[in-house]
Amino acid sequence: MSTRPVDAIADAYVADACALDPITATYLGVSGHDDRLGDLSPEGFSEREALARRALADATAATPTDERERVARDSFLERLGLSAERYDALVPHAEVSVVASGVHDLRQVFDLMDTDDEESWQAIDSRLAGIPQAVEDYRATLLWASGRGMVSAKRQLHEVAAQVRGWTDGETSFFTGLVDGLAAEGPLARRLEDHARAASGAFSEFARFLDHELAPRGREVEAVGRDLYTLCSRYFLGAQLDLEETYGWGWEELHRITTEMDAVAGRITPGGSVDDAVAALDADPGRVISGKERFREWMQSLADRAVVDMADVHFDIPEPVRRIECRLAPTTDGGIYYTGPSEDFSRPGQMWWAVPEGITDFATWREVTTVFHEGIPGHHLQVGQTAYRRERLNRWQRLMCWVAGHGEGWALYAERLMDELGYLDDPGDRLGMLDGQGFRAARVIIDIGMHLQLQIPRDNPFGFHPGERWTPALGLEFLRQHCRMDDPTIVFEINRYLGWAGQAPSYKVGERIWLQARQDASERLGDSFDLKAFHRAALDLGSLGLDPFRAAMARVT
Repeated sequence: MSTRPVDAIADAYVADACALDPITATYLGVSGHDDRLGDLSPEGFSEREALARRALADATAATPTDERERVARDSFLERLGLSAERYDALVPHAEVSVVASGVHDLRQVFDLMDTDDEESWQAIDSRLAGIPQAVEDYRATLLWASGRGMVSAKRQLHEVAAQVRGWTDGETSFFTGLVDGLAAEGPLARRLEDHARAASGAFSEFARFLDHELAPRGREVEAVGRDLYTLCSRYFLGAQLDLEETYGWGWEELHRITTEMDAVAGRITPGGSVDDAVAALDADPGRVISGKERFREWMQSLADRAVVDMADVHFDIPEPVRRIECRLAPTTDGGIYYTGPSEDFSRPGQMWWAVPEGITDFATWREVTTVFHEGIPGHHLQVGQTAYRRERLNRWQRLMCWVAGHGEGWALYAERLMDELGYLDDPGDRLGMLDGQGFRAARVIIDIGMHLQLQIPRDNPFGFHPGERWTPALGLEFLRQHCRMDDPTIVFEINRYLGWAGQAPSYKVGERIWLQARQDASERLGDSFDLKAFHRAALDLGSLGLDPFRAAMARVT
C-alpha cells in the first residue's frame, strides 16, 4: 500500500481516465494518446462512469496521511461525487449546447495537436480516420439518452447544427483546411486528404441529424428547472448556494457596478453618460488596432509585460509558467479562452481568440482586463502554477481537476486585483474592467432567473419589467441593456446560458467567494496578513470546489 494512499488513487485515476478518454488526455497534455479517439457510444460512457465510481469508492475508504492529502481527498470526493450525480441524471450523455458537446470536443482537440513532424501528422491522420465512427457513436448516445427522457432544448440543437455547418460547409471545411498546409505528395498526404473529407462529411451529416432527427425530440421549454439547475450550479461552483439570495445579490452587485461606471464615464466625457464615454473611447484611434495579427501581437506584448511585472514582486511565478502564447483560434465562433500547458510544459499555456467573421478592428480599452483575466495573474498563473507544483499536488490535482467557480472566480478576482495594484488607472481601461464586471453580474441575474423562471423584483433599480417572470426574450433584452457587445455576441451569450445552466454565474459568484476568503484571512491574521502569502497559500491548494476551498483556507491561513 502506498504511503500516500489518496495520491495513489488519484494518480491511478488520471492514467485510467486518459486511456478511456484520449481526447481529454490531449487537453491535459498527457502524452501517448494523441492517435486515438474515445468511445462516445453509450457503452463508452458506461465505462467512464464505472471508473469514476470505483475511484470514488476507493478514495472514500482511504485515510489521508496529512493536511495536504486531506485537501486532495476532499477535492477528489467532491468532484467525483458530483460526476456520479451527473451520470445519474444523464447530463454527460445528453449535453448539447453552443459551447459544450461531443462534437465540440472532437473538433477542438485538433487545435492542440502538434503539426511539427511526420509522427504528429500520423497521429492527426489516425484521429481523422476515427471521426466518422466517433460521430456515429455519439449520435447513438444522444438517441439513447433522449429515449430515457433526457435531451437538450430544441434551440440548442438547431444552434449547434448551424455551428457544425459553419465548420464544414463551403469550399474549405475546418478538417480539409487543417491538412492544407501539408505537402500534397506521398501516401500520408493522400490519406490525410481522404480522411479530412470523410470527417467533414460525418460532421455535415451530424448537423442534419440534429436538425431533423433529434431536434423534434428536444425540449420546448428552455428552463431546466430547480432540481437540475441546483445540480448544475453545484457542479460549476463546488458549493451549495442559496439561489434566491444569490439572485438578489446579483441585482445589488449590478447596481453597484453601474453606479461606479457612471463615475468613471464622467472622467472620460465630463457630464456625459457611459454610452457617451464608450463612443469617445471607440473613436479614439490610439485605442483601436486594425488587423487580427496586429491585435494578437498587442495581446502577446501585454501578457508578457504582466509576467515581468508580477514575477517575484506580487507572485512567485515558476520559470516554465513565465511563458504564455497568444493565438488566433482557427474558427470564428467568437470568444476568448485559455488552454493549459502540457504536463512537461513543452506546449505552453495558450490564450485563444476566436475572432468573429468580419471583425477587423479591436478596441484595446475593452480588452486590457481580458488579457489579465486569461493570462497573468488570471488563468495562466493559476493553471500553470498548479501544473508545476509536483511537490505539493498529485497528478489529478495538477492536470485534471477544474472547478469553474474556483478558476473563473480567481480570474475575475485577478482583474479586480490588477485594478487595486494600479494597472487599470487609465479611465478607459478601468471602464473596460467595470463593463466586464457588470456583464458578469447581469448574467447571475439572468441565468438563475431564466432557469428557475423567477419573478423580476418589483422594486429593481433599473425599472426592468417589474413583477414579470423571466423568459429567454426578457433575458436577451436585459443583456442588451447591460453589456456593450455587438448583437450577434449578445444573442450567442443568451444561447450559451440557456444551454449551459449554472456556468455563467460561476465567474461572479466565484469572485465573491475569493474576496470573502481574503477578508476572512485578513480578519484572522490581523497585522500579520500578507497578500502575497495569501495568494501563494490559496493557489498551492490547486483547483477545488469552493466549499472545500473555504474549509481549507480556514485551516491554512
